Amino acid sequence: MLDLHRLRLLREVHGRGTVHAAAAALGYSPSAVSQQLAVLEREAGTPLLERTGRNVRLTAAGEVLVTHAITLLEGVEAAEADLATLAAGRAAGPVRVSAFQSAMLRIVAPAVRDLAASHPDIRVEVTEAEVEVTAPGLRLHQFDLVIGDEYDDQPRVLHPDLRRERLLRERLQVVLPAGHPEARAARVSIGRLAGLAWAACQPGTGQRAMHLRVCRQFGGFEPDVRYSSDDFRILLEMARTAGAGALLPDLALDRRDTGLAARPLAEGPLGREVFLLTRPARTPAVEAVAAALHAATPRLDA
Repeated sequence: MLDLHRLRLLREVHGRGTVHAAAAALGYSPSAVSQQLAVLEREAGTPLLERTGRNVRLTAAGEVLVTHAITLLEGVEAAEADLATLAAGRAAGPVRVSAFQSAMLRIVAPAVRDLAASHPDIRVEVTEAEVEVTAPGLRLHQFDLVIGDEYDDQPRVLHPDLRRERLLRERLQVVLPAGHPEARAARVSIGRLAGLAWAACQPGTGQRAMHLRVCRQFGGFEPDVRYSSDDFRILLEMARTAGAGALLPDLALDRRDTGLAARPLAEGPLGREVFLLTRPARTPAVEAVAAALHAATPRLDA
């Protein structure tokens, strides 16, 4: 009899590529995972993994077994969700959501508030993280819904096996201190800000790549990025107190902040799409949370 717990370990190793990565994701030691996989191989009666340098890959038998493991584990998850729904008389059970910071503040938090009233038997668990980190976890059932973003001309890796829905499209804004001369303009040309110090996200992020591309492509200059943070609130504070400029989407802005001016770019309606990823098969609880996220999304479409 094959053990579901060990099948879950096999699925994690397959999805993450190494025993160490799977162990870290599940909170086990690598030796404990290796021991359990050795037991699974004895149960299966054939080798399931083979080493390739520091990584491991599935044998032909391992590929067959992991395909069945995914189906079995999805069936168990669906059964647990159905039982929870029957016991509660409505959508129930845990639902795990991940989102980047501004979506967490403007979409997820209001949705969680509303779900507490409309679906009290759904336990919503929330993690702040970027989509490139959490999309693999969605496939591996560590998350049920993932909110991601995609800037213009910077397409994300496609996820043909996942269901993608648009939440909103928003514009990019040039954020300046309220006293900056360009803050009086209705639209700001990026080329007029070549001498400005800038605040942007860390290298390697989509926002930083967008910032560099916009300044280079539309302004013809290399931006002087002096302040780096993945927290948009810190970038706004550096604009307010240090006189920096920033390129931020609508969702990150608070229009009540009188110390800052946010202006659209004169070069065109540049922006980003915020989207929702789920697995194709969705339980009633996941459907309820997805509907709440759509309902809580501000109407900022540009």
